[in-house]
Amino acid sequence: MTEHFDLAIIGTGSGNSLVTPDFDDKRVAVIESGTFGGTCLNVGCIPTKMFVYAAEVADSSRGASRYGVDAQVSAVRWRDIRDRIFGRIDPIAASGRDYRVDGPNTTAYLGRARFTASRDLTIAYPDGRTAELTADQVVIATGAHAVAPSVIAGCGVPFHTSDTIMRIDELPEHLLVVGGGFIAAEMAHIFGGLGSRVTVIARGPRLLRHLDSEIAERFTEVARDQWDVRTGTTVMRAGGTEGEITLDLSDGTSTCGDLLLVATGRAPTTADLALGRAGVRTHVDGRVVVDQYGRTGAPGVWALGDCCSPYQLKHVANAEARAVAHNLAHPEALRPFPHRNVPSAVFSSPQIATIGLTEDECVAQHRPHVVKVQAYGDTAYGWAMEDTTSVCKVIADPHTGSLLGAHVMGPQASTLIQPLVQAMSLGTPARVVARDQYWIHPALAEVVENALLGLENSEPYVTSPTH
Repeated sequence: MTEHFDLAIIGTGSGNSLVTPDFDDKRVAVIESGTFGGTCLNVGCIPTKMFVYAAEVADSSRGASRYGVDAQVSAVRWRDIRDRIFGRIDPIAASGRDYRVDGPNTTAYLGRARFTASRDLTIAYPDGRTAELTADQVVIATGAHAVAPSVIAGCGVPFHTSDTIMRIDELPEHLLVVGGGFIAAEMAHIFGGLGSRVTVIARGPRLLRHLDSEIAERFTEVARDQWDVRTGTTVMRAGGTEGEITLDLSDGTSTCGDLLLVATGRAPTTADLALGRAGVRTHVDGRVVVDQYGRTGAPGVWALGDCCSPYQLKHVANAEARAVAHNLAHPEALRPFPHRNVPSAVFSSPQIATIGLTEDECVAQHRPHVVKVQAYGDTAYGWAMEDTTSVCKVIADPHTGSLLGAHVMGPQASTLIQPLVQAMSLGTPARVVARDQYWIHPALAEVVENALLGLENSEPYVTSPTH
């Protein structure tokens, strides 16, 4: 028998928040083929940052002697770290599932959804059973999944992705990381901080190459001091078995390790949805095509989060979910996705946070701009930290003083950037941010204050400076 619903939601990451009071008197289907809670809760933001914190505790202990404190890390209990993290996360995912199964106003379908027509779905259960449903409105919120290059995925060599590596039983002696993006950088920090030797293989000339090139260069230099970083090279052949893996690289070298992590990106989880049957189009990369309100080209079908967004970020998915939740209930007063001034952070060593235009983008757009790069080490708290590598880089319009971009590399970057996020979001000129409020002395935030003030003494230019 085919069930009919007012709303069907495919995916339980940010899509789970769509069951608002507006639907208290309506029928809602929640469809999930994996673990409730999505990427962030189970394999992304939350567990990785819990591992990052443990790695930073270990790192700070090893480096304490520079401050006259003799300390050491006598042991890293990987299983205890892992079990502390997932001992908190797994019950949250389970309770989320149970609430949708047993709670009011929702019917949970624990299987894989495919469209059979516009707003008609079939659900395939793991045991082979199927169910049919229709809905007045359908929201696609299926997220994204890790992908691996065919040279590795097709050769039979065992490997992990970010979806699996955090649940391994033993800390590897030597971790091989293929990839140079934010997942690779964060995982290298986690395992390096906890005691593994780490080799990072990146095809680009620098790590985190999507960032401002100066920041990426600085990060890569610091990374080379921590890990064996191989840039400008790719994997030509992978061989070996669990515990003994060899990668032959395009630069003619080889490297061996006991565990392989492939961190070459994540792709939208849309290929198995039969979207064409619903009249839903996708981009070349698999992302669902949506307008500024989250509507697909099919009437009554919406999408949000990593399956459609240009930003694979939880805070963006949550913001898109708030917009779609409103739009589902108020079609006469649609709210657009808030995609202006989106910040992001990389929780590696060092930490990086960024918002707005890079200097390279300003140059490419022939946009007049001024730049100030302020070192942490030129502030009082930076002295206390003995910091020699961390910076706050701000970019502004020389005529209006409005911030165009900000890029922070160093301890607490994701926190320090927040006043700059606020300034860009509210349109507050740099000098007003710097001068019309107090900055606590000698707090680390003075690096942001000094960077903003330094813009006044910077010469404007529209061509790339020499770094």
